[in-house]
Amino acid sequence: MSLSNSTAWSRREALVAAAATGVAVSAGGCEKIISRVTARLGQTVPDSVAVADTPDIDPAHHLLSRAAFGPWPGDIDRVRAMGASAWIDEQLNPTSLEDSLCDLRARRFEELEQAPGECYEYTNSKRQLFEVMVGFWTDHLNINIEKGDCIYLKPADDREVIRKYALGRFADLIRASATSPAMLVYLDGKANARATPKDIPNENYGRELLELHTLGVHGGYTQADVYETARCLTGWRLRTKFRRGTVYFDPKLHDDGPKQVLGHAVPAGQGEKDLDQVVDIVCHHAATARHIATKLVRRFVAEDAPAALVERVAAVFTEQDGQIAPMVRMILNSEEFNASRGGKFKPPFRYVVSALRALGADTFAHTPLIEYLVRMGQGVFQYPTPDGYPDKASTWMGTLMWRWNLALALAAGKVPSVELPLGKLVKAIGDGDSERLFRYFTGHTPTEPQKQALAEAVGAQAPDGLPREAIGLILASPAFQKY
Repeated sequence: MSLSNSTAWSRREALVAAAATGVAVSAGGCEKIISRVTARLGQTVPDSVAVADTPDIDPAHHLLSRAAFGPWPGDIDRVRAMGASAWIDEQLNPTSLEDSLCDLRARRFEELEQAPGECYEYTNSKRQLFEVMVGFWTDHLNINIEKGDCIYLKPADDREVIRKYALGRFADLIRASATSPAMLVYLDGKANARATPKDIPNENYGRELLELHTLGVHGGYTQADVYETARCLTGWRLRTKFRRGTVYFDPKLHDDGPKQVLGHAVPAGQGEKDLDQVVDIVCHHAATARHIATKLVRRFVAEDAPAALVERVAAVFTEQDGQIAPMVRMILNSEEFNASRGGKFKPPFRYVVSALRALGADTFAHTPLIEYLVRMGQGVFQYPTPDGYPDKASTWMGTLMWRWNLALALAAGKVPSVELPLGKLVKAIGDGDSERLFRYFTGHTPTEPQKQALAEAVGAQAPDGLPREAIGLILASPAFQKY
């Protein structure tokens, strides 16, 4: 999308812009104003969009399906024009992308006392790869908002941990997460204190730090390492009255004796610096490089991560001191990535957002839409265990009916709070021919069996003359659910 403004917008400025562009303030309030203003300023469907013309998935479509949450109308044309490598480089420098219209829409969620991170992907951000990485680290450092005060503390974690370091340095991400108020509640770090005659250190966070966040379950650590790590992390607390929800270190509750973590001596008397040393030890461990490389390759390339690519990415992790962007760049430019087209199955969140983006939808993601996502099994920030939502197709096969229901409801215009410029989109695609629509939504020409299925399933046009049934069936098809 081409945007003319280059400054961050406030709600007041949205109202000024509304007046300047002739948008009337209606009973719908601020959301309708924002939608109309952003449409007037470029966040809309272009006059024409590219459609695939080969049986193999178009490379630009593939890139946008994996490194973004699916193509927005016109994105494929832009990737083709600038080249895949240039697009990747641009996305890996998200602050260079002017995204004030997305920020404006996200502020609406803040006004509603919701975490903007919950719904950024619905607002058509131009920083798509950044948002993909936000989703990746949200799962990697999972926090269930249903535990304790996490529902109040997670927005700050999203902002100060996940979003701050999503494309930064891995050790900085882990260090920030270790003292995140939400993480201290979720994994009981705030209850971790030095051993007494009546109690022992709480190992919950220390165990997950080694097993999930860094080395991995097969990373070679022992129970003794878990215990010693827990000792190093004692003393971090959460204020409950004055400056409620902020973190502090209580030296009286810290085990300040000598310790041994993964073969490294942690000397006595360091106090809160024990945490920094532990983070340094675990983030520079060879097993951590392999674990993070494996998860990244699995997310972007294949459930069964190609071993050769994992080793190359792990080497980048080590050589670049855990910088995240260089690892992502290597993956997206790899032969393995290019060869993996159509080989992954969309989790519910990606399925919902990719459908909305392909349709050029305008939504603030209210309850009617979110309910579909919950029914599919991927409610935002609601996974109960620390390992985060699985990156496996088998996890989601039991909720396909809800995908089909959503696809047909979207195409029929029957999902409240979602508005579709369907007439303009069909015109931009070229016409309402089901095969041409299939090429647009899936990124490839249909096979003979797919052509036959389309011919048999698609009925007459809707009363408004739009091919709503064809679009719904394509969105419900296996071809669209793969990416």
